[in-house]
Amino acid sequence: MLIQAVGLALLAAVSPTAMIVSAALLGSANPQRLVLIYLAGAIIMTAIMAGTVFAILHGEHLYQPRERQPRYDLRLGLGLAMLLVGVYLRRRGPKRPEPARKNKGIIPSLISRPGAKTAFIVGVLVYTPSLTFVAAVQAVATAKQSLPASVVALALVIVITVAFAWLPLMLYLLTPDGTARLLRSLERWLRSHGYVLTVAALLIAGVLLTINGILGVAGAVS
Repeated sequence: MLIQAVGLALLAAVSPTAMIVSAALLGSANPQRLVLIYLAGAIIMTAIMAGTVFAILHGEHLYQPRERQPRYDLRLGLGLAMLLVGVYLRRRGPKRPEPARKNKGIIPSLISRPGAKTAFIVGVLVYTPSLTFVAAVQAVATAKQSLPASVVALALVIVITVAFAWLPLMLYLLTPDGTARLLRSLERWLRSHGYVLTVAALLIAGVLLTINGILGVAGAVS
C-alpha cells in the first residue's frame, strides 16, 4: 500500500506550475515569508481533500477483504479516467496564448503582484487536487491498517505532493544565490517542457493504476 501511495504521490507532485510559482515568489521582495504562506495554502488544500477522500472511501469499508471487487473497480475507474484525460491533453497540446494575453491567467496575474493574500490563494489554486493525488489517497484509504498508520501515510502523501512548494525554499535557505540561478534556468525549461512532463506523469499513473485494477478485478472474479 505505502509503496503504491508514495509512487502516485510522486507523480502527483510533478507540477511545473508549482515550481514556476515558487521561483517567482523566491524572487520577490519578501521571499521566505511569501513561500511559507504559499506552502500553507498548498498544505491546507491537500490536507482537506485528503481527509475528505479518505473519510468517504474508508467509510465505505473498501479496505475489507470482502470489498475486493469494489476496491479494484475504483482503481480501474481512476486509471481509465487518468488515461482519458492524459490522451485528451496529449492530443490537444499546450495552449498558445496570444502575446497580448499571455499574462492574463489567474495565477500569473496573482503572482505578478505577490503578497500574503495572493500567495495563499495561489497555493490553494495550484494544489487543487488532481486525479493522481486522489489515487494516492485511495491507496491509503483502501488498505487494511490502523487509523494512526493511515494518518501517517496520508501525511507522507501530502508532504510528497507539495514537494515543489517546500523543496525550493529549503534549497534557498541553504544557498540563496545558487538556488535563484537554478530556478531561473529550471523555469525556462519548464515553460517549454512542463506540459509534456505533466501529461507523461498522468499517463504513467493511469497505466499503472489501470493494470492494477484489471488484475485485481480478474482475481476477484475468478
